[in-house]
Amino acid sequence: MSTLLSHLSYIAVTSPDVEASVRFYEEQVGLTVVDRVDGSVYLRCWGDYYAYSVVVVPGDQPALSTMAWRSASAEALTEAVRRIEAAGVTGEWVDIHKIGRAYRFTGPWGHTMTLHWDVTRHQAVGTEASIYPDRPERRSKIAGAPRQLDHVTIACSDVDAFADWYNDVLGFRIMARTILDEAPISVFSVLTTNEKSHDLGVVLDGSSAQGRINHYAFWVDTREELLIAADTLMENGVPIEYGPSIHGIGEQNFLYYREPSTLRIELNTGGYRNYVPDWEPNTWKPSLGSNNFYRNGAMPMSMTESFPPADGPSATEEGVPDDIKEALLNPYAKQGRG
Repeated sequence: MSTLLSHLSYIAVTSPDVEASVRFYEEQVGLTVVDRVDGSVYLRCWGDYYAYSVVVVPGDQPALSTMAWRSASAEALTEAVRRIEAAGVTGEWVDIHKIGRAYRFTGPWGHTMTLHWDVTRHQAVGTEASIYPDRPERRSKIAGAPRQLDHVTIACSDVDAFADWYNDVLGFRIMARTILDEAPISVFSVLTTNEKSHDLGVVLDGSSAQGRINHYAFWVDTREELLIAADTLMENGVPIEYGPSIHGIGEQNFLYYREPSTLRIELNTGGYRNYVPDWEPNTWKPSLGSNNFYRNGAMPMSMTESFPPADGPSATEEGVPDDIKEALLNPYAKQGRG
């Protein structure tokens, strides 16, 4: 299959208090507001090449509104739409602010995705212009501010089936997955549209809800900047949920915290680049350090929360053997696992 998608271009999330979320993104994360349209606020990182990478939309609770990918070409967008509809999913053509014509659909597990080729490129002028010609604007004055949007991780009831569908239909490369030590149950998988270790992650969701998001991530240039961001966040009274540490899968340094809506944000850096066209995905286990390669700290239970909050039975209440219930709920809860 020829390459259909090139990279994650923006993420749109809902917040019950848009202004509180936007203030946090401006003052603590280091994003810049570029537009306000019909209650939605458009923000960008200093290194984003397009007009924006984050949209905060009014909503009753934190949730995924859409995740957007730019296609590899105009022809690739047409082919992607053909493949989506051939797979039995029907979307619609929409007009997106500062993008234009785009195709929006809801995948088999309830996640809304937007595909587009057209964009508005950003190039600052005057005092905001960078001395580096390849940068769209100068570096943020906020300590540890991310250069750009990096990836999104969603929650789904069938990790392998999700990965297979997006691989078969849209050409996402499956890079790795994690199964439980106690049983061959997939709890995590990573996919990519380019040479990164991933720009789409999927975690196991034991709820009856669909279309949920676990977190989305920004990229900082160095591990030192990530540590500076952690230090600055703590100085400003923002709790760190998990990290800093390093993922085994992907090999990125990571840091997780929450914005006011309770939605989880990740900062990451490092990791490998993979150009192998016939890459065979590896299978990890928590005991190998798939989530925390140092294996020197247990992941907090709060990290298993996805958005919006969901009621209903969890996977551990549906006939799962007693000896793997705890691991299925949080496979990384034991000290010495990662």
